[in-house]
Amino acid sequence: AEKIIDYLCNPLSKCLKDENPYVRKTAAVCVAKLYDLKPELALDNGFVEQLQEMVADSNPMVVANAVTALTDIHDMATAAATEGTEPDPRAEFIINASVLTKLLIALNECSEWGRVAILSALARYKAQDEKESEHICERVVPQFQHANGSVVLAAVKVIMIHMRNVQREDLTKQLVRKMAPPLVTLVSSEPEVQWVALRNINLLLQKRADILQNEMRVFFCKYNDPSYVKIEKLDIMVRLAGEKNVDALLSELKEYASEVDVDFVKRSVKAIGQCAIRIDSSAERCVHVLLDLISTRVSYVVQEAVVVMKDIFRKYPDSYEGVIPILCASLDSLDDPEAKASLIWIIGEYADKIDNADELLAIFVQSFSDEAYQVQLQTLTAVVKLFLKRPDSAQGIVQQILEKATKDCDSPDVRDRAYIYWRLLSTDPAAAKAVVLAMRPPISLPRTTVSPAVLEELLGEIGSLASVYHKPAETFIGHGRIGAETMQKRPLDVDDDTARKALQTMVTGQQSENLLDFGDDSTDAPTGLAATTNTLAATATPTTTLSNPLDDLVSIFGTANLGGSTGAMPMLSTGPPPLASFGAPPLASFGAPSLQQQPPKAPLASQSEDLLGLF
Repeated sequence: AEKIIDYLCNPLSKCLKDENPYVRKTAAVCVAKLYDLKPELALDNGFVEQLQEMVADSNPMVVANAVTALTDIHDMATAAATEGTEPDPRAEFIINASVLTKLLIALNECSEWGRVAILSALARYKAQDEKESEHICERVVPQFQHANGSVVLAAVKVIMIHMRNVQREDLTKQLVRKMAPPLVTLVSSEPEVQWVALRNINLLLQKRADILQNEMRVFFCKYNDPSYVKIEKLDIMVRLAGEKNVDALLSELKEYASEVDVDFVKRSVKAIGQCAIRIDSSAERCVHVLLDLISTRVSYVVQEAVVVMKDIFRKYPDSYEGVIPILCASLDSLDDPEAKASLIWIIGEYADKIDNADELLAIFVQSFSDEAYQVQLQTLTAVVKLFLKRPDSAQGIVQQILEKATKDCDSPDVRDRAYIYWRLLSTDPAAAKAVVLAMRPPISLPRTTVSPAVLEELLGEIGSLASVYHKPAETFIGHGRIGAETMQKRPLDVDDDTARKALQTMVTGQQSENLLDFGDDSTDAPTGLAATTNTLAATATPTTTLSNPLDDLVSIFGTANLGGSTGAMPMLSTGPPPLASFGAPPLASFGAPSLQQQPPKAPLASQSEDLLGLF
């Protein structure tokens, strides 16, 4: 391509002015490709300026392709500027009021992908005042009716961006109300499209929860929904939950908890707890639903319910204490570390109100060494809480747990915490009580999953991978334009590694399997791994004589030298230092072999003879 680039200028210049709009729209894309290959050629010949003039073309397809090409060129120039290259102002795609008018005129007449390109350009435009933002929103709203989901998401992106400048409350509510039906339609698409739409809806709800406040039933899970769709719907339903619809949601979640998908059941039980934390008035109803689930005696349901109840106790301390005996009765059915740690936390937190708290904790103290680290940490803290609340009856158990944690535990976190507790209890019990039994603020659910700044950035990327991953594009795209440089370099590294492995395999095969060359082996040639290592080192030294029959094959990977057919291969000048230089004890005292390099042994006489007598 580089050899014919200079010959493209004249034909491209004619095509950009051709009377056929199909030729002009194709030539517009060619300018972007030319800029990618040789930017200065596209700029010096005025092709980019011609593209900017083509935005006013009478054909909407030409306008859409010109906008696409100008956007790509602008992105390439911006990427080059971030790498230290001075950007050329001629490569910038500046959208002013005149260009805006032309884009809005062409919007309703071009193809679906042309509309996506124009809408993306409108999202980049910074309105001069509120009136202009309102005008853009009014012209973009009809795109909500389009059958293509990409067009709908691009229109939503434009509305969300320009709605920031709209101060009229009635217009804002009107735009939000019109945004709901197309989003609901996307949820009725194929599962893959559904998932992309749900990820984008999740972002939109983090910014404006009122968009779909009356559409919760749309997100109820169907029996044939894939698991990834169900999980996204659960998250959205919790975000849409309110005092008016929480009863319907709890009934639905309780039904989900009886399904066969264990992961989905656990997430459904967790969603019940999130409703209790998010909506204070629904906490008691959520607790009753959890008790009904615990009564089913299904192991994974009970364990997840215990974890959820721990969070409810943290949100509403000194409430729902009547549930504690029911939770303690489920102790024998717990085998998940998180569930065990949650129940231990509840026992320690309410140790003064549980009559047999010491007996319950003693069960975990006995199996302390076999438990997971998070269970060990919670057991240690719960026993210390029990001792501070009931010192007379917990003297023995606290001594026992501190002994085990400091002497028998291999986790530094558990040991350090045990030493801290031991020092606090032995020096100042009042300080220990102030630290261990300190009041903690109630927990709450975060309104957004990302920071406000990142959320605003992601809203400007709706319809792209960034909005699906909920991560800025630069966090998962490599260097260069759309990560192309990283992808182009990766095969080269793989090929080089493959060549080295193939070379090593061929050399090893030559040494061990080529019986016809036994008579040519030198008596000083190293064998085994030494021969392989030395051969790889020898490849760096080119030679003019290729007497080995495999040299022609190996030359595929470069001018590699396998060594002459006579004479020893050169040894590596450097090697790994002896272990003693790293402070390791001498191995000879343990009967280990000496680490000094042994001279290579001469091959047996029978191996030096020509087996077939041909030579």
